[in-house]
Amino acid sequence: MNAVLFAFTERGIETARRIGDCLAGEGCAWELRVPARLASEACSAYDGPLPEFTGTVFDRDALIFVGACGIAVRAIAPHVASKLSDPAVLCVDEKAGFVIPLLSGHIGGANRLAHRLAGLLGATAVITTATDVNGRFSVDVWAAARDMTISDMALAKRISAEILTRDIPICADRPLPEALPDGLVPGDSGALGICVSVRDIRPFAHTLWLVPRRLWVGIGCRRGIPEANIAAAVEQVFKQYNLCPEAVRGAASIDVKSDEAGLLAYCRDKGWPLRFYSADELERVRGSASGSEFVKKTVGVDNVCERSALAGGGRLIAPKTALNGVTVAVAEMEWGIEFG
Repeated sequence: MNAVLFAFTERGIETARRIGDCLAGEGCAWELRVPARLASEACSAYDGPLPEFTGTVFDRDALIFVGACGIAVRAIAPHVASKLSDPAVLCVDEKAGFVIPLLSGHIGGANRLAHRLAGLLGATAVITTATDVNGRFSVDVWAAARDMTISDMALAKRISAEILTRDIPICADRPLPEALPDGLVPGDSGALGICVSVRDIRPFAHTLWLVPRRLWVGIGCRRGIPEANIAAAVEQVFKQYNLCPEAVRGAASIDVKSDEAGLLAYCRDKGWPLRFYSADELERVRGSASGSEFVKKTVGVDNVCERSALAGGGRLIAPKTALNGVTVAVAEMEWGIEFG
């Protein structure tokens, strides 16, 4: 985590440094910014008006203001956009008595960070989000902590509201534990519910679909294949096996394709990390269902796409499909449903 701390008095600076030491102890990087009149070798001044400078660091993981809540609110107000992208913003009083999450309490992790800092500082975390206050399941917190994509934030908000007064059904690709958090019950039908799956299944009239990023896409291709061909092949496989692109953790291929422009462009456009393996590394991968002597003579291993997909771990759920000079396979890493 990367954090920026702000302080506005000498005492605030002392408290901010205590917070910084706590963050460093947790393996987090941090920097302290102060008004020009308080700048020193130990802490730098922020440039220009505070709201303008805040905008330049709004892409960090967390912003922590040591001082009045009003200062923090005015600093972040021009930059607040979405709970999906806003950083965790917290306010701590100068005596470190209270830690208050102001923004992105759930997805951004401000509530979790507040509890951590409160424990380390001997302070009190002031949590105001309704699901936390009432001890009910918080779907966005749970999904974010497990690297799941939330299909519809409007539905997530609706579930967070309705779960305060009634239980919400949940189903998944994997077995549910016997003990579920307050607010959840097993179920796979009804007007509103949660489905956890790497496949595009929506059993409820209004399904909040949580997608675990557990798929690796293996891709092989002929030299000079355009990006459009790769996109068409991957799309066909995902449609055929009813898989969700948001479930992809990354893509992989053989290292001789590391300069393949179409492949690089496709993965970059999708935002997928791209791994490359040597022929020897792929040869040691087990679980490939098919092989080709021609491919082995060409690149040194009998199957690129299946072995590349399996190299990330897991099992093959979409075997080799060939289309217009591109081969695609998909493997699913192990995952389960856990709460707590």
